[in-house]
Amino acid sequence: MGIVERIHYIDNWLYCHKIPLLPTLGKGLLRILFGVVLPPSVCLGRDVLIGYQGLGTVIHATARIGDRVTIGTNVTIGGRSGRKGVPTIEADVYIGTGARLLGPIVIGRGAQIGANAVVLTDVPAGAVFAGVPARAIRHGAAIQINEI
Repeated sequence: MGIVERIHYIDNWLYCHKIPLLPTLGKGLLRILFGVVLPPSVCLGRDVLIGYQGLGTVIHATARIGDRVTIGTNVTIGGRSGRKGVPTIEADVYIGTGARLLGPIVIGRGAQIGANAVVLTDVPAGAVFAGVPARAIRHGAAIQINEI
């Protein structure tokens, strides 16, 4: 677990226990030191890895990220104008560098998102999505995140 994830877990604990100022300071510290927007209200699962300390990564305040998710640099996980809701990312997902996950979508367990993909629809479990806009290039991929 990297330093960004450790700071976020502390901020999230403080946020959940209604301690008002410290989580905001932690968010600001992450923004200044690492260039990552990671609000304390984001629900991160266990063993989440945000590449290169989250350089350029933006995650919406209400996003939910499952266990063992790998997030590359310069990734945006957020909303879409005109639609309510933000992405939910299930366990064992790999998100490539520069990917954009936008709107009320679900990224299924074990899915892989290619670099610079723009995902606007749900991704089934185990699928590989790439492109702009992202489309399935493989369904039910046998590759596990731990094997890469």
